[in-house]
Amino acid sequence: MSESEILFQDERLVAVSKPAGRPTIPGRGEIGEAVSAELARRLGARVFVVHRLDREASGVLVFAKDAAAHRELCARFEERLAGKTYLAAVAGRLEGEGIVDLPLKDFGSGRVGPSPQGKASRTRWRVERAWREATLLRVSPETGRRHQIRAHLCALGRPILGDPRYGPAPRPVGGAPRLMLHALSLAVEAGGRRYELEARPGADFQAVLAAFA
Repeated sequence: MSESEILFQDERLVAVSKPAGRPTIPGRGEIGEAVSAELARRLGARVFVVHRLDREASGVLVFAKDAAAHRELCARFEERLAGKTYLAAVAGRLEGEGIVDLPLKDFGSGRVGPSPQGKASRTRWRVERAWREATLLRVSPETGRRHQIRAHLCALGRPILGDPRYGPAPRPVGGAPRLMLHALSLAVEAGGRRYELEARPGADFQAVLAAFA
């Protein structure tokens, strides 16, 4: 399995482009080396987890290099001061732009879904490109709930291609070989500096798009 590409690093943080299929941190039942463990091995020093990407997703992932940077970056994410943009290819056709504003609740078994008893969750989307049976969206989550984008787009009736968990059977949605969710960019301030980080989608993402075009 391929290693993560290091996009940027300084004395405070390191940003990588995580490949699809790699867990962010070690966990029970996870297959393959976690990105956090990989970076610690490559850099020869511990890294601190600031946020996560689903194992099946790819894209920009940031780790702090020390405890002080970790506290500051985590505060930025908790205060919703980190701007995140994703690309998501969904089944079916959409037009224009919109907002999914549905509270999400953890229902166990690794799934979340809309519920009046859930936590406030808000996701903006805008069409980048549309084909007859699929649409590429630019998505900006305004909250950071687990599986938020996947659950919200599924609730919209447009599950993400390749999703093995959300969407109608048979899954993965559309028979795609990977989850078509990619963390394209991340903007955050720390230590008096503004970081603007971007990871272009890889060949595996582009190949699925080409198949649906």
